[in-house]
Amino acid sequence: MKERNSIIPVDVVLSRIFFLRGEKVLIDRDLAELYGVSTKALNQAVKRNQRRFPPDFMFRLTQSERQELVTNCDRFKPLKHSSASPSAFTEQGVAMLSSVLNSDRAIEVNISIMRAFVRLRKLVASNASLARRLAELEEKLGEHDQQIQGVFEAIRQLMTPPERERKKIGFEVNEPAARYGKGKTRGSRKQVCDGNL
Repeated sequence: MKERNSIIPVDVVLSRIFFLRGEKVLIDRDLAELYGVSTKALNQAVKRNQRRFPPDFMFRLTQSERQELVTNCDRFKPLKHSSASPSAFTEQGVAMLSSVLNSDRAIEVNISIMRAFVRLRKLVASNASLARRLAELEEKLGEHDQQIQGVFEAIRQLMTPPERERKKIGFEVNEPAARYGKGKTRGSRKQVCDGNL
């Protein structure tokens, strides 16, 4: 199904989705900007309809989560010295916001946000499928690992030339033994000249 043009592109929404506590969430400041309202107005609307936002729809960030957010995203730097902790809205919480913020812009923005969450789910599902296939391939290769190692060893042996027996440098001389002093003549003596003089 083709997406019709929206006032907020889906890619803009995708760039503002975070993973916190194992959930895909949007922070109240980003949502307020997308809806074209102040963060205070958005939070007041939520406060007036508190029953619509259970903890699995919306939660307050802890101090460490807020610090991580400020550290990783420049647009959250103003939160560094703020006493109020931002709220995070899950996909269901954002869907609930459409009933609280009932303007034409809110409806359009919610459509874009829902499309972004759907696209993100498809992306995660395709990555899970790819990871599963990769694990299967690794398992198959594990079975053939020894055979492959044997093939590699045989190739290495073929690439390495066999060592030949080295010949001695020099030559052999057969000559009669030299006669020294008075004694009997000895027979011929075999001498090897090794090239060292």
